[in-house]
Amino acid sequence: MNFNFQQIALAQKLHGHLNTFRQNHPKFPMFLDAIFKEALREGTVVEFHVTTPEGREYTSNLRLQESDLEFIETLKSMRSGM
Repeated sequence: MNFNFQQIALAQKLHGHLNTFRQNHPKFPMFLDAIFKEALREGTVVEFHVTTPEGREYTSNLRLQESDLEFIETLKSMRSGM
């Protein structure tokens, strides 16, 4: 796979953001690792809940399908390459 300089710069920027995120939220990667190892399979329901500083709440969920799992595996393989 050939990368141009712009793509390489973007990858480096993303890597820096990822490192900062890990420093800011050190337990979250462990949470994700547990989810990836134990909970992600077809039919699993993933729920997202967001609360703003003002107290507004947003909630949504999705039931994982086979194509979602394929997408997650692709993301995991990208992560291991960084």
